[in-house]
Amino acid sequence: MSKKITRRGVNAGIGAALLSPALVATPAFSQSGPPIKIGFAMALTGPLSPNGKQALLGAQIWEEQTNKNGGLLGRPVKIIYYDDQSRPQNEPGIYTKLLDVDKCDLVVGPYATAQAAPAMPVIIERGKVFISLFALAVNSAFHYPRYFAMLPSGPDTKPAFTEGFFQVAAAQNPKPSTVAMAWADLEFSHNAAEGARINAKKYGFKFVYDRSYPPSTTDFTPIVSAMQSSNADLALICSYPLDSVGMVRAVNEADYTPKMLGGGMVGLQTTSIKQQLGPLLNGIVNYETWVPEPKLLTPAVQKFLAEYQARAPAQGVDPLGYYLGTWGYAYLQVLADAIEGTKSLDDDKIAKYLHSHTMPTIMGDIAYNKDGEFVKSRMLQVQYHDIKAGAGLDVWRGMSYQTVLTPPDLKTGDVIWPYAAAKTKA
Repeated sequence: MSKKITRRGVNAGIGAALLSPALVATPAFSQSGPPIKIGFAMALTGPLSPNGKQALLGAQIWEEQTNKNGGLLGRPVKIIYYDDQSRPQNEPGIYTKLLDVDKCDLVVGPYATAQAAPAMPVIIERGKVFISLFALAVNSAFHYPRYFAMLPSGPDTKPAFTEGFFQVAAAQNPKPSTVAMAWADLEFSHNAAEGARINAKKYGFKFVYDRSYPPSTTDFTPIVSAMQSSNADLALICSYPLDSVGMVRAVNEADYTPKMLGGGMVGLQTTSIKQQLGPLLNGIVNYETWVPEPKLLTPAVQKFLAEYQARAPAQGVDPLGYYLGTWGYAYLQVLADAIEGTKSLDDDKIAKYLHSHTMPTIMGDIAYNKDGEFVKSRMLQVQYHDIKAGAGLDVWRGMSYQTVLTPPDLKTGDVIWPYAAAKTKA
């Protein structure tokens, strides 16, 4: 349970800490001493909340399972969290309160790039370890040695979201040559668009349209019309969830059919958005961070998903948890591993441990480079296809509607080219 807090309320230290539900099971091992308090902000209302809520449930499952197994350092753990309302300006006040009022021993990041970046000055000033959740290239501006990303973009962070998109396009014969790109004027999209420009140069593409749009945009028809008028071969979109929905609808209303469309659209990974858009998704090629492909559906992930999916309906969160539920669990696993490895809550010791060890998680083993990014990219590009109107949860649960195009070791099929060929299969 959580509640909204205003910027004024946060900065004044008003409002009770939003604690996780009391444990109802007897721990499997004895625990003593005060709980280890781990604090974070999370988008529980606003446009980022469909993803933030599933990350929170993942964190709550981690908390409960950890306590049932004896806690950490022989002490129980307790997560303390606040709703940031999907508003970046709330982050500095929330993290100040978590550290100064709630006296959290450790903190981890909120969900999303735009949310994590404004928290960084507070974190750096206090010298805290900070494991962010799906924040793209945040540390490229700070190079803070105690920052760590829970995002499989790898060492080349900015290009990672769209490299597979360009790889697929470059392999076509005849090879396309031009790109139209629209991107939201927010931190993630800035970084993803910068990475797309790097990829375009690497793979020999030319931009004929490259413009941002305000985060407040609700009518995407003029943007799509401008991209359509550019006659570019590829349409690349770097957008946040509500924008992604608006863009897909505008593309279909305009009957816009470049040779390939998608790339960096946040939100299409979420079950509720898939259900909203249904066959309008057909043909889109877009990034993913995990899919239920047999090589990725390990016993550890299956065990977590069984627990998550059993609890999701009652909590009104994403019923599958594929996008953020799993990673919301894993980023606390990483922190826990360092706590136990160092037998300490000292931020300096924990940071050094994370830089020098490989951490086992339900999402696989994770190792970090000097800037706190994964040492190897695990980003995917998938194409949606053959989605019918009224597709139910069983469709979204599996792989029948999506093909992994990159990376090669996880590829499940070839791209349907051009976009119009898959678009007609609604």
